[in-house]
Amino acid sequence: MASSEIHPSAIIDSGACLGDDVIIGPYCVIGKGVELGDGCVLHSHVVLDGPSIIGKQNEFYPHCVIGGRSQDLKYEGEPTYLRVGEGNTFREFVTVNRGTSPGEVTTIGNNGHFLAYAHVAHDCVVGNGVIFSNNGTLAGHVSVDDNAIMGGLSAVHQFCRIGRHAITGGCSKIVQDVPPFMIADGNPAQVRGINSVGLQRHGFDKDQIRDLKQSYRLIYRSNLTVKDAVEKLKEQFADKEEDYPVQELISFIEASERGIIR
Repeated sequence: MASSEIHPSAIIDSGACLGDDVIIGPYCVIGKGVELGDGCVLHSHVVLDGPSIIGKQNEFYPHCVIGGRSQDLKYEGEPTYLRVGEGNTFREFVTVNRGTSPGEVTTIGNNGHFLAYAHVAHDCVVGNGVIFSNNGTLAGHVSVDDNAIMGGLSAVHQFCRIGRHAITGGCSKIVQDVPPFMIADGNPAQVRGINSVGLQRHGFDKDQIRDLKQSYRLIYRSNLTVKDAVEKLKEQFADKEEDYPVQELISFIEASERGIIR
């Protein structure tokens, strides 16, 4: 704990492990089984519970509860886990729960921003560079891919998936998968278009954005079923590599178990 600053009112379990250069503010509580990485900052009144492995340079604002036990009523106290990457910001009153069944893990990637009152439930998998606006809420077993944005007061049903670079609008009700690169908004949510501005900001080129717009029109604005639209996209983009955005969109839709938002 070289160069660490720990306020005398903080309570740190003897079974916790703190990295170097951490700052632990007033009235913070760090429980047994927490591994806190180098350079993390806990401002005040933060609760970290374990078993949780938290990477470097994460910042926690007052009244976060990170690594709390699952709220799933099936949970009976078995050892479950949370893993958090590096460089995340957790604003006031954010809650993140561990997994439910023995050995299961809730996972958060790197460089995410979780604004006030955001909630990540048990067994979720959250990628890198995400933004959860105020009160963005995930039920259990939800996956949120890299660079997705959760609108304020939006809520996601359990087992849904939010694709890469997708956006959910404020106050949206998400009960099926949101394909990558799309904007979903409403209650119940509908896909309104592609995330053109976000894609431009993340370096997608004009051809990729044009092809995604074409794919959106085929899936959402034609008279084709989703299955037929996907087959047509496969034919049109058969020469593209697997990591081409339209190919990613096709793969996401084909892997959907709940179906995609229409």
